[in-house]
Amino acid sequence: MTQTGLFWFTNDLRLHDQTALWQLANRVDRLICVYCIDPEWFKPNGLNSRAMGQQRYRFLLESLADLQTALAELGQQLLVLEQSPVEAISQVIERHQIRHIGRSAHPGIYEQRQWQSLQRRFPTLRFLQTDTFTLFHQEDLPFRVDELPKSFSQFRRKVDALQVPAAQKALTYLPPPPEMAFTAIPIQQKTLNPLFKGGEAAALTQLTNYFSSDAASQYKQTRNALDGWLNSTRFSPWLANGCLSVRHIHSRLRQYERQQGANESTEWIFVELLWREYFQWYAIKHGYRLFTPAGITQKPVRCCFYPERYQRWCHGNTPYPLVNALMHELNDTGYMSNRGRQIVASAFIHELRMDWRYGAAYFEQQLIDYDMASNWGNWQYIAGVGADPRGGRHFNLHKQTQEYDPEGSFIRTWQGGEGDQPLDSLDAADWPIMPPPQRP
Repeated sequence: MTQTGLFWFTNDLRLHDQTALWQLANRVDRLICVYCIDPEWFKPNGLNSRAMGQQRYRFLLESLADLQTALAELGQQLLVLEQSPVEAISQVIERHQIRHIGRSAHPGIYEQRQWQSLQRRFPTLRFLQTDTFTLFHQEDLPFRVDELPKSFSQFRRKVDALQVPAAQKALTYLPPPPEMAFTAIPIQQKTLNPLFKGGEAAALTQLTNYFSSDAASQYKQTRNALDGWLNSTRFSPWLANGCLSVRHIHSRLRQYERQQGANESTEWIFVELLWREYFQWYAIKHGYRLFTPAGITQKPVRCCFYPERYQRWCHGNTPYPLVNALMHELNDTGYMSNRGRQIVASAFIHELRMDWRYGAAYFEQQLIDYDMASNWGNWQYIAGVGADPRGGRHFNLHKQTQEYDPEGSFIRTWQGGEGDQPLDSLDAADWPIMPPPQRP
């Protein structure tokens, strides 16, 4: 009897290091590869934004097109469905008599609930799920996920010496799909300003280019720069969509160290991978508390929502030139340096005294490298409702400007202004704030 399987692509848009897809392919005679574009991504989310902005969507569609090309070389096709994932996949299961369904494990609480919903609907199906988004498999961790250390430092000490599983080579065979109709991947019409091109091919090119240079040996000294292509690895957009495997990055890093020598900078790249790793398990442990005002601390949070301040921050029209420049860069390119993200998040929370969740949600909309766990975990960290044992981080904007843009070149490039914009145009009683009278 012919066994038909369905593989649900989510945050793993690649064919290298694809353990979940490889395991499923070895169990079935026919295979349907599916990706769901959820209409909910484009609807207001209750936090003044939506999950999928234009830059993110452009990068996603490029990644899907590249995956389609790679699948076609193996005699496969990608079925892209613009529909709620549970409903869309349920229809495919029923129409094609699916017997096996697989996917990569996802750290998101909502994505986990979707998987569980399918399991309840189809109890006779064989469900396969494997960790491909993280460095480690859950069963390899030296603790249960609900016992995840409270701080990154504690986590690092426990996992630093763990063996990272080897990245699998790219798949060279997949079972063919059954006879069925496939629709074209949507094309975004509006021209944007892309710094990054989506897809596994572009990801592997960046990986090769980066480790072919000596940038990794200076990473610790350059990683806080606000711009400069080789000052950071620039892997994050492809990591977030799963076009690039974190285990493959780790493998290339260790290869670089064997050939060029290890130092503090190459070790710091590994530390950054561990930070990302920590937040993935953090999201799994804390679930919905990743999105609550009090975060994982459950302590009272004093903040408000000021519509004008929110709009000024989003559009880079605040009294803070560096914040403005960084937000202009984000809106234009869908990207911002790690240091920049800390600066604008701190300003949003501490200078503007806003509910941190609105800032995190705006990042979700705008960033092409949006990673659910890292984004919300880092915003909680800055806000003092997350994993930071110091209870939050408040960055001195003047000091940050002097240290990272002393000549003002970044501010000028991204038109951050002179800092002469008011924070509010209305006072507490909603009366216009008038400038002081000029002396004769």
